[in-house]
Amino acid sequence: MISLRQFTFDIRKITAQRHLWVVVLMCVIAGAYSSSNFDLLRASYVKRWGVASEPKFNAWRSLISSGAGTTDLERLKKVNEFINREVAFGNDEQVWGQANYWATPLETIGRSAGDCEDYAIAKYFSLLQVGIAPEKLRLIYVRVKTGTSDNNLIQAHMVLAYYAQPEAEPLVLDNLIGDIRLASRRPDLVPVFSFNHNGVFTGISGKEASPAAGTERLSRWADLLKRAREEGF
Repeated sequence: MISLRQFTFDIRKITAQRHLWVVVLMCVIAGAYSSSNFDLLRASYVKRWGVASEPKFNAWRSLISSGAGTTDLERLKKVNEFINREVAFGNDEQVWGQANYWATPLETIGRSAGDCEDYAIAKYFSLLQVGIAPEKLRLIYVRVKTGTSDNNLIQAHMVLAYYAQPEAEPLVLDNLIGDIRLASRRPDLVPVFSFNHNGVFTGISGKEASPAAGTERLSRWADLLKRAREEGF
């Protein structure tokens, strides 16, 4: 989980160059969400994690296959349960030996550990693979309230949101809570900004059509997408 200092997102700093950043981002990620090459994914996984770890990849591959012919809600539940079950929480220093590392889905599966961003990103990629339309998904940075109402602690956190329709209230997938809940049932979460394959949005409304850019979050996201593409996504 990242620090609040790292988490700061000041939309006043978004400049007139934001549209250029969006174009750059779209060029970087073009083709990232086409059908994945599972032979290449498997080869990338085995090269990094070894044959002994291959059952983890096969379990994830079976999860993707099980999404065929099911509803979006069934896919959400399966992916959410799988990632929450198979990944143990650990901060980036513990898991990767560095601060604020965004792992690819294969890295998270291979390590079987990650922080809130890694959970959300693994779910995002997995849901794309099982057939969820990318425009229905948003990764959302939030401030989460922990502790009692008299002694709340505020921490930076990331969750994944699903929008059945652009105007619909999103469903929230979170590693902190096992079940999937409507956003209105998560009063402990204070949204800050959201992003997906289209770019970074200053809000979380599914009707928000114009992404904004201009934070270093974009470069980290673009770097992750580049590494994921190299793995076979």
